[in-house]
Amino acid sequence: MELTFYANRPVENYHKVDIWLLISILLLWGLGIFTLFICSQSFAERMLHNSMYFVNRQLFCSGIGFVLLLTFLLMDMNTIKKIVGVIVIISILLCLLTFIPPLGVEKNGARRWIRMPGNFSFQPSELIKLAVVLFLANYFEKQSEIEDPDEKTVFPAVVGFTLMFVLVFCQKDFSTGLFIFIVGFLLFLVSGAKITWIIPFSFIAIPGLVLMISLEPYRLERIIGFLRPEEYANGVNYQILQAKRAISAGGFWGNGIGTGLIRINSIPEIQADYIFAGWTEAMGLFGVIVYLFLLGFFSYRGYRTAMLCPKRFDAYTAFGCVTIILLQSLINCAVVCGLFPTTGIPLPFFSLGGSSIIVTLAMSGILLNASRCEEKKSI
Repeated sequence: MELTFYANRPVENYHKVDIWLLISILLLWGLGIFTLFICSQSFAERMLHNSMYFVNRQLFCSGIGFVLLLTFLLMDMNTIKKIVGVIVIISILLCLLTFIPPLGVEKNGARRWIRMPGNFSFQPSELIKLAVVLFLANYFEKQSEIEDPDEKTVFPAVVGFTLMFVLVFCQKDFSTGLFIFIVGFLLFLVSGAKITWIIPFSFIAIPGLVLMISLEPYRLERIIGFLRPEEYANGVNYQILQAKRAISAGGFWGNGIGTGLIRINSIPEIQADYIFAGWTEAMGLFGVIVYLFLLGFFSYRGYRTAMLCPKRFDAYTAFGCVTIILLQSLINCAVVCGLFPTTGIPLPFFSLGGSSIIVTLAMSGILLNASRCEEKKSI
């Protein structure tokens, strides 16, 4: 298998990275580190006697993420397409390793992590998100090259996609599994899959979704708690209610980054999925507007890249990477504000989590690479 790297490209194929997309990525990452710094110090000092513990871990994992960002950025997109199979196989194998007791880490009855050296763990379901995008993008491009409509089929794509979804679901990570399903479904839509395939698949998927929710009592409890928030104020809704109080305390301008931050100390594990509440208390509605503007600008530049890519693989991959980051961000914010039931979806660039920041930065590298393939016209 011949691999073509950036240094071997013809001169006429050299294009600059979308600088505005790069700036938006760096700003989101920097804002995430800053938010983690102001939100996690008190908890880290109280529990671990090291106020910078979580920030240092995130910076270390960010270093790995930036190495992957540069690696994918310097590769030719054709090279990335050639190693899609390797990435998919590695993702599946890592998911299987979570079920092996010496390697898999079990927390609260779920096996979602692999034990790593140095008191670290890796969550393969984060990598599966990228694998699903690359797998479907590669398959849909190959299907587009088939001229006879009768020879086109999405069956292999459905089988591969379903396999990865089931692996994540079996880890008892329903939220991530459902998220992967949504992203895959959107890729099916943008690829032009026939509606005759989508409708029957939906009739199977919806009852399956209801069955999966009913298999675990805590999933039903989260939904019931979402519908009756006051009845579960000291249970499943405790974090949400505390997050709402922190958001309200922020007002328009926020309470600043000093000792005025009181509400965030009452939110368990705020450095993880509820970090947006800490940002809102510190920076208020103004900070929310700034964040949403930055997220919107990143999404605009990302989808612009997807629309301008002349090759289908590049376009589908860019679309998938942007959609993952955007949807995760919106879902997380909606959960923190009490608009969605509680999920385990992290806030990209912000939430503490080595697996999340590493994969997010890797996807950013692929997205930046795709931006060099844009046709020379403006949107």
